[in-house]
Amino acid sequence: MFRRSWRSQMTASEGQRGAVFFLLYLLVFPRLNAWVQRVLMGDGEALVAEANVIYYLFLFIITLFVFWGFLRKDLEQLLDWLPENLFGVVLGLALAGGAALLLRQIPFLPANPISRQYAEEFAAAPTATLVLILVLIPVVEETLYRGLFFGQLRGYSRTLAMWVSILFYTLSHVWRYALEVGDILYLLPLALLSLPMSVALTWCYDNGGSVWSCVVLHGALNGLSLLLGR
Repeated sequence: MFRRSWRSQMTASEGQRGAVFFLLYLLVFPRLNAWVQRVLMGDGEALVAEANVIYYLFLFIITLFVFWGFLRKDLEQLLDWLPENLFGVVLGLALAGGAALLLRQIPFLPANPISRQYAEEFAAAPTATLVLILVLIPVVEETLYRGLFFGQLRGYSRTLAMWVSILFYTLSHVWRYALEVGDILYLLPLALLSLPMSVALTWCYDNGGSVWSCVVLHGALNGLSLLLGR
Protein backbone atom coordinates (compact mmCIF):
# COMPACT_ATOMS: atom_id res chain seq x y z
CA MET A 1 0.00 0.00 0.00
CA PHE A 2 1.37 3.43 -0.96
CA ARG A 3 2.21 5.58 2.05
CA ARG A 4 2.35 9.34 1.61
CA SER A 5 5.26 11.38 2.89
CA TRP A 6 4.46 12.51 6.46
CA ARG A 7 5.42 16.05 7.44
CA SER A 8 4.46 18.17 10.43
CA GLN A 9 2.71 21.44 9.58
CA MET A 10 4.24 23.20 12.60
CA THR A 11 6.84 25.90 12.01
CA ALA A 12 10.02 26.23 14.06
CA SER A 13 8.75 29.38 15.79
CA GLU A 14 5.47 27.66 16.69
CA GLY A 15 7.47 24.74 18.08
CA GLN A 16 9.55 27.07 20.25
CA ARG A 17 6.55 28.99 21.58
CA GLY A 18 4.68 25.73 22.01
CA ALA A 19 7.50 24.19 24.05
CA VAL A 20 7.27 27.06 26.54
CA PHE A 21 3.49 26.69 26.68
CA PHE A 22 3.78 22.93 27.15
CA LEU A 23 6.12 23.34 30.14
CA LEU A 24 3.75 25.86 31.69
CA TYR A 25 0.83 23.49 30.99
CA LEU A 26 2.58 20.61 32.77
CA LEU A 27 4.31 22.38 35.65
CA VAL A 28 2.75 25.77 36.37
CA PHE A 29 -0.86 26.10 35.23
CA PRO A 30 -2.24 23.15 37.27
CA ARG A 31 -0.82 24.62 40.49
CA LEU A 32 -2.06 28.09 39.55
CA ASN A 33 -5.51 26.67 38.83
CA ALA A 34 -5.63 24.91 42.22
CA TRP A 35 -4.56 28.10 43.99
CA VAL A 36 -7.21 30.20 42.21
CA GLN A 37 -9.92 27.70 43.13
CA ARG A 38 -8.86 27.73 46.78
CA VAL A 39 -8.92 31.54 46.85
CA LEU A 40 -12.30 31.83 45.13
CA MET A 41 -14.07 28.98 46.91
CA GLY A 42 -12.55 29.37 50.36
CA ASP A 43 -14.01 26.64 52.55
CA GLY A 44 -16.84 25.96 50.10
CA GLU A 45 -17.07 22.96 47.80
CA ALA A 46 -15.53 23.56 44.38
CA LEU A 47 -17.74 23.19 41.33
CA VAL A 48 -15.33 20.81 39.61
CA ALA A 49 -16.90 20.62 36.15
CA GLU A 50 -17.49 24.35 35.82
CA ALA A 51 -14.02 25.16 37.19
CA ASN A 52 -12.43 22.74 34.72
CA VAL A 53 -14.34 24.31 31.83
CA ILE A 54 -13.03 27.75 32.77
CA TYR A 55 -9.51 26.36 33.16
CA TYR A 56 -9.53 24.50 29.84
CA LEU A 57 -11.18 27.43 28.09
CA PHE A 58 -8.17 29.48 29.20
CA LEU A 59 -5.85 26.77 27.80
CA PHE A 60 -7.95 26.54 24.63
CA ILE A 61 -7.55 30.27 23.95
CA ILE A 62 -3.79 30.08 24.47
CA THR A 63 -3.64 27.04 22.19
CA LEU A 64 -5.39 28.94 19.41
CA PHE A 65 -3.13 31.95 19.93
CA VAL A 66 0.11 29.94 19.88
CA PHE A 67 -0.78 27.37 17.22
CA TRP A 68 -3.26 29.18 14.96
CA GLY A 69 -1.14 28.82 11.82
CA PHE A 70 -0.44 25.18 12.54
CA LEU A 71 -4.08 24.33 13.22
CA ARG A 72 -5.21 26.09 10.04
CA LYS A 73 -2.68 24.24 7.88
CA ASP A 74 -3.43 21.01 9.71
CA LEU A 75 -7.09 21.38 8.77
CA GLU A 76 -6.00 21.47 5.13
CA GLN A 77 -3.97 18.32 5.81
CA LEU A 78 -7.11 16.68 7.17
CA LEU A 79 -8.97 17.41 3.92
CA ASP A 80 -6.01 16.40 1.71
CA TRP A 81 -5.56 13.11 3.56
CA LEU A 82 -9.23 12.52 4.34
CA PRO A 83 -9.28 8.72 3.68
CA GLU A 84 -6.26 8.14 5.95
CA ASN A 85 -7.72 10.33 8.69
CA LEU A 86 -11.16 8.74 8.54
CA PHE A 87 -9.56 5.31 8.65
CA GLY A 88 -7.49 6.37 11.68
CA VAL A 89 -10.56 7.59 13.56
CA VAL A 90 -12.68 4.53 12.82
CA LEU A 91 -9.97 1.94 13.50
CA GLY A 92 -8.68 3.82 16.54
CA LEU A 93 -12.16 3.98 18.05
CA ALA A 94 -12.81 0.29 17.36
CA LEU A 95 -9.52 -0.96 18.76
CA ALA A 96 -9.17 1.40 21.76
CA GLY A 97 -12.87 1.08 22.61
CA GLY A 98 -12.73 -2.68 22.31
CA ALA A 99 -9.60 -2.85 24.47
CA ALA A 100 -11.26 -0.67 27.13
CA LEU A 101 -14.23 -3.03 27.26
CA LEU A 102 -11.97 -6.09 27.51
CA LEU A 103 -9.86 -4.55 30.28
CA ARG A 104 -13.02 -4.05 32.32
CA GLN A 105 -13.34 -7.84 32.48
CA ILE A 106 -9.95 -8.33 34.17
CA PRO A 107 -10.73 -8.82 37.89
CA PHE A 108 -7.52 -7.43 39.45
CA LEU A 109 -7.60 -4.12 37.58
CA PRO A 110 -9.10 -1.12 39.43
CA ALA A 111 -11.93 0.93 38.02
CA ASN A 112 -10.68 3.63 35.67
CA PRO A 113 -10.51 6.81 37.80
CA ILE A 114 -10.82 9.04 34.74
CA SER A 115 -14.11 7.40 33.75
CA ARG A 116 -15.35 7.74 37.32
CA GLN A 117 -14.37 11.41 37.43
CA TYR A 118 -16.18 12.14 34.15
CA ALA A 119 -19.29 10.39 35.41
CA GLU A 120 -19.30 12.34 38.68
CA GLU A 121 -18.83 15.65 36.90
CA PHE A 122 -21.52 14.79 34.34
CA ALA A 123 -23.99 14.02 37.13
CA ALA A 124 -23.32 17.45 38.66
CA ALA A 125 -23.05 19.52 35.46
CA PRO A 126 -23.92 17.65 32.24
CA THR A 127 -23.49 20.48 29.73
CA ALA A 128 -20.22 21.74 31.18
CA THR A 129 -18.81 18.21 31.28
CA LEU A 130 -19.69 17.49 27.65
CA VAL A 131 -18.11 20.74 26.47
CA LEU A 132 -15.03 19.89 28.51
CA ILE A 133 -14.46 16.29 27.42
CA LEU A 134 -15.73 16.48 23.83
CA VAL A 135 -14.22 19.80 22.73
CA LEU A 136 -11.85 21.63 25.06
CA ILE A 137 -9.68 18.78 26.35
CA PRO A 138 -9.30 17.11 22.92
CA VAL A 139 -8.24 20.32 21.15
CA VAL A 140 -5.74 21.34 23.83
CA GLU A 141 -4.23 17.91 24.44
CA GLU A 142 -4.04 16.79 20.82
CA THR A 143 -2.35 20.01 19.77
CA LEU A 144 0.22 19.68 22.55
CA TYR A 145 0.80 15.94 22.84
CA ARG A 146 0.42 14.94 19.21
CA GLY A 147 0.96 18.11 17.18
CA LEU A 148 3.87 19.45 19.24
CA PHE A 149 5.41 16.59 21.23
CA PHE A 150 5.01 13.72 18.75
CA GLY A 151 5.44 15.96 15.70
CA GLN A 152 8.80 17.30 16.88
CA LEU A 153 10.14 13.87 17.82
CA ARG A 154 8.99 12.27 14.57
CA GLY A 155 11.34 14.51 12.64
CA TYR A 156 14.18 12.54 14.22
CA SER A 157 12.74 9.03 14.44
CA ARG A 158 9.27 7.63 13.86
CA THR A 159 9.88 4.69 16.20
CA LEU A 160 11.26 6.91 18.96
CA ALA A 161 8.36 9.33 18.56
CA MET A 162 5.80 6.54 18.82
CA TRP A 163 7.26 4.90 21.95
CA VAL A 164 8.13 8.07 23.85
CA SER A 165 4.81 9.77 23.02
CA ILE A 166 2.71 6.77 24.01
CA LEU A 167 4.49 6.28 27.34
CA PHE A 168 4.67 9.97 28.19
CA TYR A 169 1.00 10.61 27.42
CA THR A 170 -0.07 7.52 29.36
CA LEU A 171 1.96 8.29 32.49
CA SER A 172 1.17 12.00 32.50
CA HIS A 173 -2.54 11.15 32.71
CA VAL A 174 -2.38 8.68 35.58
CA TRP A 175 0.49 9.69 37.87
CA ARG A 176 -1.62 12.02 40.03
CA TYR A 177 -4.07 9.20 40.80
CA ALA A 178 -1.17 7.05 42.02
CA LEU A 179 -0.01 9.94 44.21
CA GLU A 180 -3.49 10.26 45.69
CA VAL A 181 -3.44 6.58 46.65
CA GLY A 182 0.14 6.86 47.94
CA ASP A 183 1.37 3.78 46.06
CA ILE A 184 3.71 4.23 43.09
CA LEU A 185 2.98 0.65 41.97
CA TYR A 186 -0.60 1.76 41.40
CA LEU A 187 0.78 3.42 38.26
CA LEU A 188 1.04 0.05 36.53
CA PRO A 189 -2.65 -0.94 36.39
CA LEU A 190 -3.66 2.67 35.74
CA ALA A 191 -1.20 2.90 32.87
CA LEU A 192 -2.59 -0.32 31.43
CA LEU A 193 -6.09 1.18 31.47
CA SER A 194 -4.95 4.34 29.66
CA LEU A 195 -2.57 2.66 27.22
CA PRO A 196 -5.11 1.73 24.47
CA MET A 197 -6.28 5.34 24.12
CA SER A 198 -2.69 6.60 24.02
CA VAL A 199 -1.72 4.09 21.33
CA ALA A 200 -4.81 4.83 19.24
CA LEU A 201 -4.34 8.61 19.31
CA THR A 202 -0.64 8.44 18.50
CA TRP A 203 -1.18 6.01 15.65
CA CYS A 204 -4.09 8.07 14.32
CA TYR A 205 -1.88 11.14 14.01
CA ASP A 206 0.96 9.19 12.45
CA ASN A 207 -1.41 7.58 9.95
CA GLY A 208 -3.35 10.68 8.90
CA GLY A 209 -0.97 13.51 9.70
CA SER A 210 -3.67 15.80 11.14
CA VAL A 211 -4.38 16.53 14.78
CA TRP A 212 -8.01 17.26 13.86
CA SER A 213 -8.72 13.57 13.30
CA CYS A 214 -7.13 12.95 16.70
CA VAL A 215 -9.41 15.60 18.22
CA VAL A 216 -12.43 13.73 16.86
CA LEU A 217 -11.10 10.37 18.07
CA HIS A 218 -10.17 11.81 21.47
CA GLY A 219 -13.65 13.26 21.93
CA ALA A 220 -15.24 9.95 20.93
CA LEU A 221 -13.07 7.97 23.36
CA ASN A 222 -13.80 10.46 26.15
CA GLY A 223 -17.49 10.00 25.46
CA LEU A 224 -17.05 6.22 25.70
CA SER A 225 -15.11 6.66 28.95
CA LEU A 226 -18.01 8.70 30.33
CA LEU A 227 -20.48 5.94 29.43
CA LEU A 228 -18.31 3.26 31.00
CA GLY A 229 -18.04 5.25 34.22
CA ARG A 230 -21.78 5.69 34.70
